[in-house]
Amino acid sequence: MATPHIAAEPGQVAPLVLMPGDPKRAARIAAEHLEGAELVSDVRGIGCWTGSWQGTPMSVMASGMGIPSVSIYATELFRFYGVERIVRVGTCGGMSDKVAVGDTIVATAAHTNASLSTLFVPGISLSWTASYPLLRGAMDAAAGLTDATVHTGPVYCSDHFYFANPDIIGGLAKYGTLGVEMESAGLYACAAAEGGEALTVLTVSDHLFDSSRDMSSEERETLYATSVRIAAAALLA
Repeated sequence: MATPHIAAEPGQVAPLVLMPGDPKRAARIAAEHLEGAELVSDVRGIGCWTGSWQGTPMSVMASGMGIPSVSIYATELFRFYGVERIVRVGTCGGMSDKVAVGDTIVATAAHTNASLSTLFVPGISLSWTASYPLLRGAMDAAAGLTDATVHTGPVYCSDHFYFANPDIIGGLAKYGTLGVEMESAGLYACAAAEGGEALTVLTVSDHLFDSSRDMSSEERETLYATSVRIAAAALLA
């Protein structure tokens, strides 16, 4: 049966899910990469398509923006639809001098100052991490790419897009944080809570400490395709 936020019937969502944030990007990924893609849910404009990738059933579903939104969809997919693996594919702002605009980040962990980190175990601030089998699959796929620069490391998951605290950003960068985005901690937490697997693969679309280069719209789509390929390979690993 349908959930409050997903209209698909049981069996209409594949065990493997690619999850961009943007609903329009989800539609484009489904159209360009899935064979036989069928729209199985469109509640509140958040589309979910199911088809196959290299012969394996796979779904593409948007998450919307932020921890609360991705947490709703990830929980319902894991808990009610039997989804086993979700890989978020999105964009981030770089915050390390080791990464450049156009690079790809595979997020090993997601730091956050959101309340999510303290909700599960009283008195403990949990660290949310990626699933190792997915991480290994992503890095195996990245190793075969000659046209991409791929990094592994933690990202910072923020609740506030326009909040710029130099002390926080500088401190995170000092301790090896590669980029900032808004969903990974929620996804990783839901996977841990529901017994699923999760990973995030990100394209660096801008840089907090270097505003000299912005990606063109053409570059965004070309380089985003690299993240999609890595994410799909991780799901299939």
